[in-house]
Amino acid sequence: MTSAIGKPVSRVDGPAKVTGAARYSAEIVLPDLAYAVLVGATVPSGRVAGFEPLGPADGLLAVLTHENLGKIVGRPQLLPSLVGGPAPGASFFPMQDDQVHYFGQPVAVVVADSHERAQHAAARLRVRYERTPSTTTIDEGRDRAFEAERLFGGLMPGRTERGDVDAALADADVRLDLQFRFAANHHNALEPPASTAVWDGDQVTIYDSTQGIRASQLTVSHLLGLPLANVRVIANFVGGGFGSKAMIWPHVTLSAMAARHVGRPVKLVLTRPQTYTSTGHREEQEQALSLGATRDGRLTALDHRKLSITSPFDEWAEPATGVSSQLYKCPNFRGVHRMIRGNTLTPTFMRGPGEAAGSFALETAMDELAVELGVDPVELRLRNHTDVDDRGNPWSSDGLPECLRLGAEKFGWDATTRVPRSRRDGNWLIGTGMASAAYPVPLFMPTQRARARLYADGSAVVEAGTQEFGTGVLTAMTQVGADALGVPLADTRFHGGSTDLPNISAAVGSAGAGMISAAVHDAATNLRRELVDLAVADEGSPLHGAEPADVEVAAGRMQLRGDTAQGEHYGDLMQRHRLSEVEALGSWTPPPLDTPHGLLTFGAQFAEVAVDPDLGLVRVRRLLGAFAPGRVLNAKLARSQLMGGILWGMGQALLEGNRMDPRGGRWGAGNLGEYLVPVNADAPDVQVEFVSVADDVVNTLGVKGVGEVGQVGVAAAIGNAVFNATGRRVRELPIAAELVMDPVDSWS
Repeated sequence: MTSAIGKPVSRVDGPAKVTGAARYSAEIVLPDLAYAVLVGATVPSGRVAGFEPLGPADGLLAVLTHENLGKIVGRPQLLPSLVGGPAPGASFFPMQDDQVHYFGQPVAVVVADSHERAQHAAARLRVRYERTPSTTTIDEGRDRAFEAERLFGGLMPGRTERGDVDAALADADVRLDLQFRFAANHHNALEPPASTAVWDGDQVTIYDSTQGIRASQLTVSHLLGLPLANVRVIANFVGGGFGSKAMIWPHVTLSAMAARHVGRPVKLVLTRPQTYTSTGHREEQEQALSLGATRDGRLTALDHRKLSITSPFDEWAEPATGVSSQLYKCPNFRGVHRMIRGNTLTPTFMRGPGEAAGSFALETAMDELAVELGVDPVELRLRNHTDVDDRGNPWSSDGLPECLRLGAEKFGWDATTRVPRSRRDGNWLIGTGMASAAYPVPLFMPTQRARARLYADGSAVVEAGTQEFGTGVLTAMTQVGADALGVPLADTRFHGGSTDLPNISAAVGSAGAGMISAAVHDAATNLRRELVDLAVADEGSPLHGAEPADVEVAAGRMQLRGDTAQGEHYGDLMQRHRLSEVEALGSWTPPPLDTPHGLLTFGAQFAEVAVDPDLGLVRVRRLLGAFAPGRVLNAKLARSQLMGGILWGMGQALLEGNRMDPRGGRWGAGNLGEYLVPVNADAPDVQVEFVSVADDVVNTLGVKGVGEVGQVGVAAAIGNAVFNATGRRVRELPIAAELVMDPVDSWS
């Protein structure tokens, strides 16, 4: 019996955030607090030849370098935090020797009694380098590319194939061979990464801005050789992450090492430019896609190839072919990832990792096929729909056809307006485009745990070791706990943010809502069951002798199903048994990796753009997304997450891109004045629609997640709309003005 799940409940943490009562990791104030500032390398490759003496400086406490920092105990191993172990962002930890592998690599930590003094001393520190040749772009290392054996921290194979792709392409009625280029992207969370560390004897507490407090705890414990019980991590509120805070980067452990060195609490906050060099990124990449089809538009072959830059020490690449291998019915498929070792920090998860870029290639190709065959793009996708994944397993739940049809209906999709340059609004060319969207449902996390506690006054608390980083988890889990216990929402609270609470993995890959809700639901259900069992065994209870299965709970009152007059409140039962509180633990273990089901969340994206052909300006007028995310825990939160993803997809399409300057190995943009992201003035009308699908495979409540699927497909829909408006096909992101504008000799 549910009354709270699915409702558009406003955020329970809203008042704390708008009044400033919410405290983020960089806002933690501790007695005798010191401040640390990182000094980054100014060369992309070489060695530190020495440091110029800093001399006296007011308030200076320490200058830590590879010469005096001390050694870490555990060796970093690149393992995503989802798998339940340490989760360093790279298998390299800085300041252990004099080698420099990338621009911005920490070579010193300056600690002072104020932030301003630490910044001043860091700016004065002079470092001498011996520079060696570097590789910072694809073009510089193209001749040294190699095929990857594993991707994504070892989670996925570098090559996947079925059928005979070469033969199918040779025999295809229609063949397209397309090349795509993508600039690097950066996360730019509003709150920069921040860690505040304080020691108490041999125990350390770290206030960390992280997407996984357990991952931070495991990583610091591993690197410093501390028992897990000696490391506590707290993150009550996190100001965005988008994947940059999923892995645990060196600054977290460095803050603890600095605090131990100076013998007082230390706060370390990355500057905005340091976020571009210290927490991973979406890598520069090229993709090539060859497509074969019959004359009626049935896919017969797909060959999807990716080339990208990784770090000198890790083989990391986004899995570009994870969706293209299974989104459509296609008997012959090959996906290959190749990498170039370069002088850059290891890339990392970024919203829609792999799918956001890979779908641009696939869905642009599908649009080009539709144009080639004269088929409506929506119809072409429906024609190639598949009921099974690439292993032949049925979907745990589908919904793609319904998303395509509902999206087309709500958007007002008109198949008769597919002729480029056929619509104008003054000097603006008008175009529409669409794309399918899909994102995997991850199941490779360990067992998740939660705790539920009920008090004799009827109030309840549900607890789990997770953090609020903007997704609304505190609100959604309050709803889940209230419904499972049968307690009013107003009487229920959710506590998270500390590793002292039951284990929850990092909220990555749109897994958070599903895995946390399953554990919370189990804990609350176990507690309800315990109290119902107590009531039916209690001779003093109106429910004595009833079958537990016949008892329902509503508004904190246990009652017989069909005879609501027979029952009592939780509090009456507990007071009779002199119980001030009762608690229960719950857990959820995901299905095995070889579960016989396809696991994707589906959607469809639609866009309308206006293009000034003389200036190359692209203005997005409307965006619509229709999604089938399984059970929706909170309609308001889910809509907000999907809208945010859609707008990020617009930024990916038109604005976001960074390029490496090979002369110095540094990013061309290093702040939000140079790296462009959408602002409110850029935001068009955004419409979000839901398609209801039931899923009894992915987790207890059938939640598939909405954090990332909202972005997937948007860039392709916008690119396809640009083609419809102008007749110019763009296969590069972001879509720059010079790629869209008419040639000068065509101006009238």
